[in-house]
Parts: sequence; structure tokens; C-alpha cells
Amino acid sequence: MDPHTVPVPILSRDARFVVVAKPSGLAVHRGLAQDPTYVLQRVRDAVGRHVYPVHRLDRPTSGALLMALDRDAARILHDQFDARTVAKRYLALVRGRAPDEGGVDSPLARDSGAPVEALTRYRTLQRVRRASWLEVIPLTGRKHQIRRHLRRIDHPVVGDVTLGDGSINRQFRQRCGLWRLALHASQLAFDHPETGARIQVDCPLPPDLAGPLERLGIQG
Repeated sequence: MDPHTVPVPILSRDARFVVVAKPSGLAVHRGLAQDPTYVLQRVRDAVGRHVYPVHRLDRPTSGALLMALDRDAARILHDQFDARTVAKRYLALVRGRAPDEGGVDSPLARDSGAPVEALTRYRTLQRVRRASWLEVIPLTGRKHQIRRHLRRIDHPVVGDVTLGDGSINRQFRQRCGLWRLALHASQLAFDHPETGARIQVDCPLPPDLAGPLERLGIQG
């Protein structure tokens, strides 16, 4: 499936913000790779106005992505991420039998400078043979945090070609047709930049993840 041709559905929108369902494989903004399309461009074209990113999702991760529709809203929403008042929920298929629940409190190095605090919580929803289906809550927002933290506890995300287990990745491609990173941002909650009302947006699993999970017997 070509991420540059699949839809980027709008999940929620008003005059100040828009939340979309980012596909796996599509970058949020133009980068060094010079991709033919990227999320900001696709959303800008869909809403007919400039959009302002306030957080990011890794290219291989799918799910709920929030953008502001004006500079003031962008500042307010960005400040919420900095203050950790935005609630984020992810779903992940990982290698091995993970504990029922747990947390990773382990600093992560930035691109430059000393390591910084990083906190992740997780809960096992279902286990299937050599893998576990997790609910993951990042309490901080570091680069590649979930993928790096789950690797540190020896439960890398299935389909992670950078930090994962190549043997497991190949097995799941053959077993259930999982050709992407099995990490999805399923829920985002934030305060409206104008009214302050709490907004919660849920993002369903896309077909390229839901289909393989169904073949594994996982209820996503």
C-alpha cells in the first residue's frame, strides 16, 4: 500500500484545530527524503488553509495527529504538550510475553546534549504465541520514545526495522501479512485552545494493521 495515495481522514475539526488519521509510512512534514507528499501538505490541501503542527508521529507510526489552524492556537496547544496535559494512548504489538502491566523510567538521549527524563507506562491487553498486544501511555514526549523504551525491556515493537527483531519481523510478515510498524496512536485528549473544553479524539486501526491483527486473533 502506497502511503502517498491512501486517504488522510479528518477525525475532528473546528475553526482552531484539526485532528487527522496519519497513515503509516507518510512523513508529517517535508524532510531530506523529498517525499512526493507529506501529511501537512495533504491536510492543507484538504482544509484549504495553512496548518501548524504541534506534535509529531514517527513516519512508520499511524494514528491521531493534531494540528492547529492559526498561530495562536498552535502556541496554546504546543504549550499543553510541553506541560504534559495532553493525554496520548497508543496500541502496540511487541515481541514476547510482556508482563500484565509495567513502566519504563529510563532517560533517553537527544540528538544533541545529555539524556533527558522519559517515562512510559504499558498494560497487556492480549497475548498471542510469541507476541503481546499492549496499551501504551507515554508520559513524556521524547523522540522514538515508545519504540526505544519497549526495546529496552526486551519487547521491541513488531515491524520495527530500526530497533526491532528482524527474525520476528519476517515471521509476522509471512504469518499474517504485517508489513508495517505495529504501533498506532489510538487516542488523543487535549484542552480546546479557545474554550478550554476537554476534547478527546479516537482513531480506529487502519486496514494495514487491523487486517493482520485479525488474522492473529487479536481484538484491536
